[in-house]
Amino acid sequence: MAPLPAPTAASASLFLSPPRSRSNLKPRPRPTATISSSSTPSLSDQLQPLSRTLLHDKPTPTAEPRPTPEPTWVNPSRPKPTVLSLRRHRRRSPSAHPSSAPLQPLLRAIRGLPEDADLAGTLDAFFPAASPPSPSDALLLLNYLHPSWRKSLSLLAWLRALPDGAFPLDTIFFNVALKSLRAARQWPHAERLALDMLDAGVPLDNITYSTLITAARRCRQFAKAVEWFERMYAADGVLPDEVTYSAVLDVYAQLGMREEVLALFDRARGSGWKPDHVAFAVLAKMFGEAGDYEGIQFVFNEMREVGLKPNIFVYNALLEALGKTGKPGLARNLFDEMTAQGVEPNARTLTALAKIYGRARWGRDALQLWEQMREMKLPADNILCNTLLSMCADVGLVAEAEQLFNEMKDTECRDVPKPDKWSYTAMINIYGSNGDTDRALQLFEEMLKGGIEPNIMSYTIVIQCLGKAQRIQQAVEVLEAGLEKGLKPDDRLCGCLLSVVALSSGEETEMVLSSLEKVNQNLVKLIRMLGEDQVGVDDLTKELKGVLNAAAPEVRRPYCNCLIDICQNHGFPTQRAREVFQLAQTYGLYSKLHSRKDEEWSLDLRSLSVGAAKTAFDDWMQTVSERLVQQKVLPESFSVYTGSSTHKFAQGLATAFAAHLEQLAVPFHPSESQVGSFISSRDDLVSWLQMSSSSAVVAG
Repeated sequence: MAPLPAPTAASASLFLSPPRSRSNLKPRPRPTATISSSSTPSLSDQLQPLSRTLLHDKPTPTAEPRPTPEPTWVNPSRPKPTVLSLRRHRRRSPSAHPSSAPLQPLLRAIRGLPEDADLAGTLDAFFPAASPPSPSDALLLLNYLHPSWRKSLSLLAWLRALPDGAFPLDTIFFNVALKSLRAARQWPHAERLALDMLDAGVPLDNITYSTLITAARRCRQFAKAVEWFERMYAADGVLPDEVTYSAVLDVYAQLGMREEVLALFDRARGSGWKPDHVAFAVLAKMFGEAGDYEGIQFVFNEMREVGLKPNIFVYNALLEALGKTGKPGLARNLFDEMTAQGVEPNARTLTALAKIYGRARWGRDALQLWEQMREMKLPADNILCNTLLSMCADVGLVAEAEQLFNEMKDTECRDVPKPDKWSYTAMINIYGSNGDTDRALQLFEEMLKGGIEPNIMSYTIVIQCLGKAQRIQQAVEVLEAGLEKGLKPDDRLCGCLLSVVALSSGEETEMVLSSLEKVNQNLVKLIRMLGEDQVGVDDLTKELKGVLNAAAPEVRRPYCNCLIDICQNHGFPTQRAREVFQLAQTYGLYSKLHSRKDEEWSLDLRSLSVGAAKTAFDDWMQTVSERLVQQKVLPESFSVYTGSSTHKFAQGLATAFAAHLEQLAVPFHPSESQVGSFISSRDDLVSWLQMSSSSAVVAG
């Protein structure tokens, strides 16, 4: 094959030189064939003059040949944009509409009025009685007033006050006003306007009901949303659309009406409705909060059936649901699938995944996720970073937490948010859990000097940390300083002070009780009653019941744990600890400690303090002894679970309980297969019970 010819200078610079001006272009004559005079003309040549004179008086001139267009130079670095853009065009405001030109003076006048002004005078001046506004002008004005719900209602009231027949008000005008009220979250006004429509005989259409239902949902008036949805179904010729179905599904889920959610979903699917991403996100959230893994699988199957690919909102809902059902492995697989599908995770996605890894104690996986996020330059906010710090506190990753916290404080790290009070609180918790009291207190003082106001959790963690380090006076000083700054203690802080009372002794105990009395007088009264021999069980029951009823449900068991510790550590009457424990059992606070099977009885002490664990075990042994005396059947084995902590500054329940077993000489020994577990056989335990001289030995 012959080589290609080298490009000429003209061809080489064809797309590199700028295009020539069209004025310099000259038409090139088209070459024509030469016909001999001696040849006979063809029929077409003979008819050509005739064809040019039939339609015109003058012969049609011969068309000149068109010039060959020159090539156009295109800049390769800036290509010509396409006509259709993938970006959504910005919607014009009503005031920029071409038909609004005559209304511009009125719009400027309305814009200058206060928000709560009455528009009647301005509208009367612009629209004389003989020439009311046209429907299009009225709609344009209502759309213009959409951000101001008061002015929208004033305009609607003026239109309704016009003489009969001057301006017929259709449903669409009310719908526009309702949307303005929905955007402003003014549910009472929206419902009142809908009731006015019914009284005036204005029909409510699909948009009216949908706007009302979504407005009630935004204002968290879930019962009202259900009420108007039922009215919608009772109305003739009005059927829900996809927006209404999704909104009502969310309302039912918010109300905990799970059966209604599933029934409405099935009914809507039967009517031909295709669920959208919002509906599936609602279902995933509902099943996740209920811990229903089968329900989450139902969401996957339904999305696959309708051919809908999850978006970021559905993925986030599914991840949060899997986290609440305790499925960290499935959550990780779902995250991998999401990234493989090209869906970019956001801060909420990573926060949900970090929480899942933290609960599962997958600290390394969470930190690996953080590194991947940094490499991909994904967004990070304070919630995500604080979640990672809290996760490090749960699994004891001190060095990793310090690295992240230092990056947050570094002014040169632009892709990481600055630390807030929750960031400092998480780090204080890490140092407190690790036993580094000085570092925790130093960080707390750094917050104060930096102008970051500590929250109630910061004070609680610092006081608890100082109490465990036996620095009782400093703990009281921190509390008093917070009270002077307006700190309002909550139930958790009161529980923390109870634990400090249990760890204190002598004059320090009175010092803590004096500070606690400023916060909760009933707790101090109960503690003093526990230390008096003459107080009966009935009086103690009444006082304890009042304290627990006044406390939040999540702190009632910790309260009882600390009260039992106080009874044991401060030499209160021997029966007090067991009385408090049995009363707490009566109130259902220790309902899940025991597990009885035919072959094994077990006692789970992992949620108890050291004193409460000892009391629970002694009470358990008393129950076993009573069954032995009654000659009832006992299982072949007994087991006790204390768990193990990764924090060196934890209470050390397993160590303290092992010492208690050694003191009582109970034949329980550590399990070789499970850390923090003690086991005993029936024969060994029965032999020990029979050798015990009295129930006092069993009770400790």
